[in-house]
Amino acid sequence: MKKTAAVLLSFGLVFGCSYGAGQTAEAKTKVKTYQNCKALNKVYKGGVARSSKVKNKGGRTKYKPYVSKALYDANKRLDRDKDYIACEK
Repeated sequence: MKKTAAVLLSFGLVFGCSYGAGQTAEAKTKVKTYQNCKALNKVYKGGVARSSKVKNKGGRTKYKPYVSKALYDANKRLDRDKDYIACEK
């Protein structure tokens, strides 16, 4: 009786943990991509930076960029000057 309860409890824990981990990974992969810089700048006025340590190559900017590696990677094609800040303004 105790062995059966232990096996069922173990199975429940393993199944429950693996089910939750799958949802977390799926939620992290859904990042919005934008068609162009105009659409991205409506939401993020200063653009999107890959990390907080990157420097702008293009000169003075009006706004600070939003920092998000996942969002930058999804919209990497919008970074024309390859300074790791997409659509800086």
